[in-house]
Amino acid sequence: MRNRSLAEVRTRLEDAVTGLPVQATNTAELFDLYEEVAIQVLDSEYANYPDGTLEEYLKTYLHLKRLEYRLEPP
Repeated sequence: MRNRSLAEVRTRLEDAVTGLPVQATNTAELFDLYEEVAIQVLDSEYANYPDGTLEEYLKTYLHLKRLEYRLEPP
């Protein structure tokens, strides 16, 4: 297990979303892109972090994005 910084996760997540060939037309679509990439990050990197750490970080990150974009809770 290689411990990586959670700050790296945020940077990679944001870079991945901005580098996608698909462009969101509104904040709800943009949030969906963040959510899709976050799921991919979790699936591919969960073993690099202590149990539950990456999942909790990504949930919190997405919650803050939802607030930033003023979207209703799911």
